Amino acid sequence: MLNEKPDTPKKQGCIEVVCGSMFSGKTEELIRRLKRAQFAKQKVEIYKPTVDKRYDDLKVVSHSGIEIMSTPVPNSTNILLLASDVDVIGIDEAQFFDEELPNVCTELANRGIRVIAAGLDMDFLGKPFGPMPALMAIAEHVTKVQAICVKCGSLAYVSHRTSASENLVLLGETDSYEPLCRACYNEG
Repeated sequence: MLNEKPDTPKKQGCIEVVCGSMFSGKTEELIRRLKRAQFAKQKVEIYKPTVDKRYDDLKVVSHSGIEIMSTPVPNSTNILLLASDVDVIGIDEAQFFDEELPNVCTELANRGIRVIAAGLDMDFLGKPFGPMPALMAIAEHVTKVQAICVKCGSLAYVSHRTSASENLVLLGETDSYEPLCRACYNEG
């Protein structure tokens, strides 16, 4: 028929993960990707865990001061409830979310949404952190960014905690953590 519309292409969802140690540029890379999507006139929503209040209650802020507005949520399923009519979803500090986050990201990607999650891949003990291993396993794209070891200048391997706290979650900056390479971390 002459008046038939061509089929509109189905939106392709995907999961991207940006991971690495503290001070490696994870949040900067997340914000860069989200701002590019906004520039391309895509509808973008950003979420972060309510526990992350280091720099701002509402904004995702990198250590270097780059920022973007976000919505703090207490758990990952809230993202499913809040996300509507969106092309791209950004999730910062993904390691602080619950173990349901990979299922939430899968559901969003299955809806045709591009999901970009950034977080620490390892805790201060060098162990896989929270939902990050499962998220990395199901992602189409994983980008590992690296900081520089503050002791020798090599590529950093882990976020070494400099404070005495043994709590798994300790929000901090340069006063609580330093990026170390494998050799300097093992010397410690």
